[in-house]
Amino acid sequence: HPPLRIPVTFNPNKPPNGGPFSSARVNIPSRTIGQLPQGRKTIWAVGGGKGGVGKTTTSINLAASLAANKLQVLLVDLDPQGNASMGSGIDKMELNQTVYHVLIGMADIGLVRVKSETGGYDVLPANRELAGAEVELVEIDRREERLKNALEPVLTEYDFVLIDCPPALSLLTLNGLCAANGVIVPMQCEYFALEGLSDLVNTIKQVHANLNPELTIIGLLRVMFDPRTTLQQQVSEQLMSHFGDKVFSTIIPRNVRLAEAPSYGMPGVTFDKSSRGAQAYMQFGAEMIERIKTM
Repeated sequence: HPPLRIPVTFNPNKPPNGGPFSSARVNIPSRTIGQLPQGRKTIWAVGGGKGGVGKTTTSINLAASLAANKLQVLLVDLDPQGNASMGSGIDKMELNQTVYHVLIGMADIGLVRVKSETGGYDVLPANRELAGAEVELVEIDRREERLKNALEPVLTEYDFVLIDCPPALSLLTLNGLCAANGVIVPMQCEYFALEGLSDLVNTIKQVHANLNPELTIIGLLRVMFDPRTTLQQQVSEQLMSHFGDKVFSTIIPRNVRLAEAPSYGMPGVTFDKSSRGAQAYMQFGAEMIERIKTM
């Protein structure tokens, strides 16, 4: 078989010694990864370079894991599909006001947020109305800072604010990145996920340089992991080699119970606490709590 070739490398200061990450290079300044500025450190966007990488599952279950550790958490659903809202037990079809009304200035977060009874955290919910915000915000000055400004009055009420961003780079995603201090990147250890990661990193670099100098990558979370797959093992090892401790030590396994939980309007960590997926996300929450102590 021909040698495996994956089209990106990540560490400009550490040339790869052959292996799968050998055909191109993405330059990332060292300060862009995992080094937050002093001040607010807990507004984190959960982003991915493409859909279907476990982004919303990670947002929901990290929020529930942190809430289970007695922390106050706000989950912002910035995806018009409203999956984070539904997965938190909130019926998006019954909502009178959503994050859409917050972004266009028709409502305050304090009046729109909803308590997730199944997860133990607050949600700024979304539904299909949010898609209209893209058009309505075009004529507004500093439109990329609408979410950041709306969050300011409630920040002191929360230990963590998590923002579930849409998979595509849009004005909504830009609002999430401008409001956040850091980005958590869930990714599958697969070929196409690496290309998406390359695009996302370049987007974050541009936002960091031009709009939000506080933005950084907190770390990479390996999700939907199947250790029986040779390619996934190879990609995982290469990520560890190039990113080091910027790759979270927690690995989220591919797990049926995590996939079933949203249909019941529950995070996986409360749907079946004994499942491998739930235990992994609880471990991830604990890792995040420990990591922020060193930031």
